[in-house]
Parts: sequence; structure tokens; C-alpha cells
Amino acid sequence: MLNPRLADRYAKSLVDLSTERNQLDTVRTDMLYIQAICKASRDFLNMLRSPIIKADQKEKMLVAVINGKVAELTALFCNLLVRKGRERDLPEIASAFIQQYNAIKGIHQVKLTTAVPVSEELKKSIEASVQKANNFTSVELETVVNEKLIGGFVLEFNNKQVDASIAFDLREIKKQFFQNQFVPNIR
Repeated sequence: MLNPRLADRYAKSLVDLSTERNQLDTVRTDMLYIQAICKASRDFLNMLRSPIIKADQKEKMLVAVINGKVAELTALFCNLLVRKGRERDLPEIASAFIQQYNAIKGIHQVKLTTAVPVSEELKKSIEASVQKANNFTSVELETVVNEKLIGGFVLEFNNKQVDASIAFDLREIKKQFFQNQFVPNIR
């Protein structure tokens, strides 16, 4: 994150304004869209962060990307960022907005990393288990596939991590072999 304080402040202002205008859910959808664009297109992100491209050109490109796909409030906010020279912080502001929205609505982000894709039924089961075990009101599950885990899963939420992967078990076994006190006595 380039400037977390700045992103939090702009996001807080947008949360307050969208709450005042009863458009909080709409703006959240827009921020999810902007976040997805920033993750999907490296060129878009580079354009926002480029010091060579002039502000009026950035504004035209930003309008071309979001025009008709986001609410008027979000479009005006993005234009404000360009006018203030803060367009480079748009991805971080979008992420900060989503975090603040989740805090307001009591939504907890849970990340599930597995070696193979999981079924929808298993996703719902994991959501329900995490929700029940931690007394969460709402859970938003993000799934990621990482073949390096070999098998099992890694579950992350609220700065906690449950690593039940085979790769983790193999690393632990390797540590035990290197820390074995009896090996030096055999030689």
C-alpha cells in the first residue's frame, strides 16, 4: 500500500458521504468493480501511477473505463481524486473503503487456499463452520488455488491462520529431523 493513512481518510469520507446519501451498498459495488479492474489490468494500474501521463488524459481514460458502470457519486469521487492528484491511490482507497464497509456491516473476510478448486457445497459448509465457531454475523469467503500446498487447506481470517496443508506438515517433519537430539549420538 502506497499511503494507508491517506487511503483510510479518503475512504472514510466516501463512506460518510455515501451513508448520508443512502448509497453505501451501491458505492461498495462500485469499489469492488474498481478493485477488480485494478487487479485484472496492470496497464490500468500503471496508467494511474504514471507521472508522465497528464491529469486530463488520466481523467479521460478513467471516465472511459468507469462510465456507465458506476454510480454518479463514485464517478464524481474518482474525478475529484484526479483533480487532487491522488488517482495513484485509487486502488488502496477502494480496498480501504471495502474494509470500512465490512466493519460497518459486520462482514468478516475469510480466505481459503487449497491445492485444488473446491465445490460450492464445501464453500458453504466452511462459511457456516467459521461463522458458527467465531460467532460472526456474516462471512465473505474468498477461495484461492495454490498447488504448492500439495493437499489440505490454509484458512485465514482476523489476522489468524489455520494451516492444515500437507506442505506445512512436510516442513514440520523436516524441522524435526534437523532438531533431532539423538542423531549426533548415533555417529
